[in-house]
Amino acid sequence: MELELRINGVVEGLEVAPNEPLLSLLRRQGYSSVRHGCETGECGACTVLVDGVPRPSCVMLAAQVGGCTLSTVESLGSAEKLHPLQSAFIELGAAGCGFCTSGMLLSAYALLQRNPSPSEDEVRDALSGNICRCTGYIKPVQAVLRASAILRGEQVEPLTHTTIAAEVPVAEQAESDSVKAPDLQASSVAANSGAVTTKIPVITSQMMTTPAAPIVPVPRRHLQVIGSAASAQNAIKAVTGKSKFAGDVQPRQLAYARVLTSPHAHAVIRAIDASAARTLPGVLAVLTYKDVPRIPYARIERHASAEPLLDQYCLDYVVRYVGDRVAVVVAETQEVADQALKLISVEYEVQPTVLDQRQALVSGAARVHAERESQGISDAERNIAARVRNEVGDVEQGFAAADHVIETEYIVPPVQQAPLEKYSVLTYFDEDDYLVVRTNSQLPHYIRHTLAQLIGLPLRRIRVEQPEVGGNLGLRQHMEGEDLCALLTMETKRPVLLEYSRAEEFRSNYTRQQYILRMKTGVRRDGTLLANQMVVLADTGAYATHPLTAQMHTINALALYPCPNMRFLAEVLYTNHAPASTSQAYELQHEFFALESHMDEVARQLKMDALALRRLNWLKSGDRYPLRAAVSGTRVSSSVIDSCGLPACMRVVEEKLEWKKRRGRRGNDRYRHGIGLALSFYGDPGLAGGTSGATIKLNEDGSFDLFAGRSENGTQLRTFLTQIAAEVLGVSTLDILLHAADTSSAPFERGINDVTAFYMSSNVVKRAAEQIRRQILMVAGRMLNVVPETLKISDGVVKGAAGTQLTLAQIATHSMYKEGRQLMTNSSWKAQSIPMTFAAQGVEVELDVETGGIRIVKVITAVDAGHPINPALLETQIAGDVTLALGRSISEEMFYDQNGAPLNRNWSESHPFSAVEMPELQNYLVESEDNSELFGAKAIVGIPLYGVAPAIANAILDAADIHMRQMPFTPERILRAIHAYMARQTS
Repeated sequence: MELELRINGVVEGLEVAPNEPLLSLLRRQGYSSVRHGCETGECGACTVLVDGVPRPSCVMLAAQVGGCTLSTVESLGSAEKLHPLQSAFIELGAAGCGFCTSGMLLSAYALLQRNPSPSEDEVRDALSGNICRCTGYIKPVQAVLRASAILRGEQVEPLTHTTIAAEVPVAEQAESDSVKAPDLQASSVAANSGAVTTKIPVITSQMMTTPAAPIVPVPRRHLQVIGSAASAQNAIKAVTGKSKFAGDVQPRQLAYARVLTSPHAHAVIRAIDASAARTLPGVLAVLTYKDVPRIPYARIERHASAEPLLDQYCLDYVVRYVGDRVAVVVAETQEVADQALKLISVEYEVQPTVLDQRQALVSGAARVHAERESQGISDAERNIAARVRNEVGDVEQGFAAADHVIETEYIVPPVQQAPLEKYSVLTYFDEDDYLVVRTNSQLPHYIRHTLAQLIGLPLRRIRVEQPEVGGNLGLRQHMEGEDLCALLTMETKRPVLLEYSRAEEFRSNYTRQQYILRMKTGVRRDGTLLANQMVVLADTGAYATHPLTAQMHTINALALYPCPNMRFLAEVLYTNHAPASTSQAYELQHEFFALESHMDEVARQLKMDALALRRLNWLKSGDRYPLRAAVSGTRVSSSVIDSCGLPACMRVVEEKLEWKKRRGRRGNDRYRHGIGLALSFYGDPGLAGGTSGATIKLNEDGSFDLFAGRSENGTQLRTFLTQIAAEVLGVSTLDILLHAADTSSAPFERGINDVTAFYMSSNVVKRAAEQIRRQILMVAGRMLNVVPETLKISDGVVKGAAGTQLTLAQIATHSMYKEGRQLMTNSSWKAQSIPMTFAAQGVEVELDVETGGIRIVKVITAVDAGHPINPALLETQIAGDVTLALGRSISEEMFYDQNGAPLNRNWSESHPFSAVEMPELQNYLVESEDNSELFGAKAIVGIPLYGVAPAIANAILDAADIHMRQMPFTPERILRAIHAYMARQTS
C-alpha cells in the first residue's frame, strides 16, 4: 500500500506493507536517529513526533500514520544551527552515549511546545518514557529546564564548576577534627526561573585529613584543557542524530541471520534436520554443529600470563542453557529467517541440570562440561571453572585471638544488565576482499584474533570496525555472535546482519549471575580487626565468562580494611544459566555489598559507631596493598598506596547526611527514616593492567590526527583522550581528530575493562603527544634559529622568548614541503599499576514498616577523582552509575523457572529506574594529590556502583533494626525481615 507522509517538512509517497512498523519504515528511509531499543514501546529510543505528540514508533504501524506529520530529531537543528535544547544537552554533558538522546530530545521538545515553563517534576514526567543507562537523568532534566529559560528569553547563569582548593596550614592540622568542610552545593536546578547552575565541588583532601601527618602541598602547573568542562567528543553527533551504531549501516544485498536457541537448560542433540529450512524460498544458508569446525575458544579476553580457558564452540551438539545456540539461518528477509527456524527439526536428550552454584559442588551433580576438548577448566568434575585464593598471615590464629568473631552470609541475585542498544553485528567482504566485522563488542583486536582461528581466514584479511556503542555499561567485552555471522558471510558471500530482539537480549550473556558470599571477621573489643575472611561462590553460567576466570586482577574488597590475617577464597562455578557478563569496572559490587553491610553488623556487635570502626581500620595513604604479597609474580615494592582521598570523601558524606544528629533517630512512626554509609575503592597498585598504542600526525592546517582508544560507550573516554592530547600540544580539543573505530588503523589494545582502558589509552596518548610536541619544537627551532627548549606552544602557536612565533600550520607546511618530512609518531604503553580510586556514599531512606515499602530520599556520593580531567562529564558518569546501582538495589532481579528458563523478557519485567523515580542526588568530586604522570587524574567509572546497595542496607538497619542480606530490597523481603525481627522480640 502507498502512504503519503510529511517527514521533517518533506512530503513523501512511500510503499509500505500493511504490517510494517513505523520504526522499520523510518530506518528504511535513512532516519537511523530513530533507534531500535525494544519492540514493546518501553525504552523510548524510537520516539518520534506524530502531529507533535511523542510516540514510540516500534509499536505503531506505518499504516496508522498516513497523512500525518512526522518529526525526527533531525528536524530540531543541525550542527551548524542547533536548537537551544540540543545546545543545552551539549553544555551540560547530558548526551551520554547518544543512543537514547534523540528520543529524549523529542519528548522534551513536545513538552516545551505545550508548556514553555515546566517545573522539574513536569520535566521528569515528560522524560519518564525514555530509559537512559548513562546519565542518571539528572543532566537531561537540567538541560531541559535551562533550554526552557533560554526559549522564554530569560538570562541564565553561566555554567560553573567550583573547585575548592583551600589548603590547611601545617600548624592548623592539630585542630583539623574541629574544622568543618566548606558548604558544598550539589548540582542544582533553579526550578522557578528555569535557570540552571551546575556546581561540581572539587574538594581537596588536604582540607579534611586527620592530623596524623603534615600536609605538603604538591604544586600543580597551570593547565589549560585538563580540568575544564569541554563538551563531549560525540555530543554534536548525539544531539543531531548522526551517531552511527552497529546496526545503522545496511549495505546492498543485505541478508538477515537468526539463531535457533535451545529450549532446554541442558541437553544433548541426538538428531538435527535442517533440510526443510534449507529448501524454503529466500533461505540462503543454514548451519548446525555438523557444518562448522569444532574448535574450543574463549568468549572473553584473558591476561597473557593466564592459562587458556577454552570451553566454547561455534555450534555444539551439547546445549548448556536455555538460549544456547543450536543452529543459525540466513535469509533474504527477517521474516523468512524466522520461518526457517521453525522448520528445523531437533531431537534433544534432556540432561540433569545445575541451577544453583551450591548444587554444582554437590557430589553426583551433573557435569556442565563433560567434553574432553575444552581446556583450562580447574575441576570439570566438580563444575569449578576457576579458583582464586589470596591469603596473608594465619587467619585461624587471628580468629582464635579475637574477642568477637562475627559471621554472616549475603546473596546477590542475577541481574540482567540490559544495555539499551541491542546486540548487533554486520559482516561483509569489502572491495579488497577483506572480511569486515562491524560489531558493538569492545574487543576488536581480540575478536579479530579469535575469528582467524575459528573461520580459517588469515588475520590480515579480517578487519573489525568498532562503531559507537549504546548504553553498554562496559558489558560488551566479549565475543557473542561474530563467529556465526562471519561463517554465514563466507558461506553466502553476502553481507549478513545478526541483531537480537529484546527478549533474546534478556536471555543472552548480559546477566550478572548470582553470588553467595560468606564473611567472617575476628575483632578486638576496641574495634581493631585481627582476622578477616571472605568466601565467594560465583556463578559463571554455562561458560567461563566471569571476570574472575580471566585472572587479570587480584583486587579484593577485603583490602579496604587491612589486618594481619586475611583470606579471600573464590570458586567460579559452572551452572546451566546464561554465561555471566562483564562490567565497566572491576567486578566488585557483590564484594562491597557483603563487606560494607558486614562492617555495620560488626559495629553493632561492638556497640561502636560504624564510622569510627571504619576510620580505625581503613586503608591509608602510605600503606602497602595488603594482599599483594600473597600474589605470585608481582613486585611487592610497587604496591604502596600513593594517594588516598578516602578521609575527605567520608567527611563530606558524613556532614551531608548529618550523621551525628540523625543516626539512630528513626522514631517509632509507621514511616521511619534511616541513614547509612558505605566505602569502596578500586585499582591495582602493583600489577600490570594491559597494553595499548597510539599514533599522532600533524596535518597541514595545524590539526592532529590521533589514532587510539576504543569506541564511545558513555564513559567519555574519547573526550578525555582529546583533552589530554590538546593539553600537551597546546591546542583546542577541536584540533584533535580522534580515530578509534577500526583494527586496520587503531593500534592494538589489550585491557580488562573501562578502568584499565582509561589509564592505558590516556597514558599512551600523553606519551605520543609529548613525542610529537618535541618534533614540532625541533622544527620550529630550526625555522627560528633558536634552541627548541626556549619555545612554548599555546593556542596553536609556537612562541619564542623574543616575541617570535609560528603557527602549527606553518611548521607543518615547512616540514612537509621544505624538509620533506611528515611529523608523526607512534607510541606504546604497558601499564605497571592502576592508581587507587576511593569513594564514600551515603543514603537516606524512608521505610514503611507496615508494608515494607521503601523510598530512597537522597544519595550522596563523594569520589576521590585525583585531579579531574572534565568535572562536568565525570558528574554525569557518577549520576549514571548511581542510577544503575539503585535499580540493582531496589527493583532489578533476574528470575528463572524450575527448568532454568529466564522469566524476564522486557523492560517492564526488569524495572530499571526512570526519571520520575529518581531521588535527590548529590555528587562531589574530591581532589587528592596523585603522583601519576596523567596530570594526577584518576578513573572513576563504575565506582559509584559499589556503595549504594550496602549504604541502603545499612540505612534500613538504622531505620528498623533489620538486616537485609539479600538484594534487591523489595517490600516483600523487607516485610519478612520485619516480621522475623518482631517474632524474635516477642519470643
